[in-house]
Amino acid sequence: MIFGDVALDAAEGAVLANSQQVPGGKLKKGIVLGPDDVAALRSAGLQSVMAARLEPGDLSEDVAAERLAQALVPDAGRAGLRLGRASTGRVNIHAEAPGVIEVLAERIQALNAVDPMITVATVPEWQRVGPRSMVATVKIISYAVREAALDAACHAGQSALRLRPVVAQQAQLIQTSVSGDDDGAKGQAVTAERLDRLGVALGPVQVVPHEISALAEAIRGTDADVVLILTGSATSDVADVAPQALRAAGGQVVHFGMPVDPGNLLFFGTLGGRPVIGLPGCARSPALNGADWVLERMLCGVDLTPGDVARMGVGGLLKEIPVRGRLREA
Repeated sequence: MIFGDVALDAAEGAVLANSQQVPGGKLKKGIVLGPDDVAALRSAGLQSVMAARLEPGDLSEDVAAERLAQALVPDAGRAGLRLGRASTGRVNIHAEAPGVIEVLAERIQALNAVDPMITVATVPEWQRVGPRSMVATVKIISYAVREAALDAACHAGQSALRLRPVVAQQAQLIQTSVSGDDDGAKGQAVTAERLDRLGVALGPVQVVPHEISALAEAIRGTDADVVLILTGSATSDVADVAPQALRAAGGQVVHFGMPVDPGNLLFFGTLGGRPVIGLPGCARSPALNGADWVLERMLCGVDLTPGDVARMGVGGLLKEIPVRGRLREA
């Protein structure tokens, strides 16, 4: 692409770089100048304009943006995403349903390293989104890019985005009470609010004594897609009441603890192929905590490993929740 001051005699077919006032109106930047536009510029007393002229091997910004968006999401229907119309070198990508966004970060990074004029910005990996939420934007910064560079970017970013929709329909929260005077209303209300963001129903209030046998019986007795446990006393060890209750119910504990604060005292496991999450005490607050990141993925059927949890530490220092029993700093 050749960019610079272009004489009006050679301006037809060039891309106008700056808006220009002409008799009867304004020519907007980014338009491809036609004969009438050039005549209007002459009428305004101009001899030349700042413009971009495409060379052989160049692609215009909108063509390039559309091609790159289609490489990122080759089958929008299967990916649960919608590609917008290309305009001014930009294509926005939106979610079609509630879920979490799977971003192959290494592909996006490789794509963005090809040419500084070819860019893609996304929401963070695994961010929860709702219908019509924007999840990414493709932007060609210049008026045109070399087709060879675009081809390389398309190859690097192939199939880098997809929505993981919600697969769970119902969750059951089981709470324990140490003293017997907790009706579970607060924990139930906050959990229902969390689940509602993804359209998942919550079963009835269930509070049992803070004992292994009582909790194990409750875990065995639910057929919900996801089982949540919120104990009256914080889980402080992998052999504490809640993890032991899951084992006693016939399930297994996959991981305990996470490098996200608030949210350290979380554990998760499985029972009959269903996810079981031991929520940290901070889950009684609606504020963001590590449990949100685990819960949202599992509601969308995303497998979670201890390695995945370990990687949550970068960015895992979340805003303090004032109602916590022990704050980071007094």
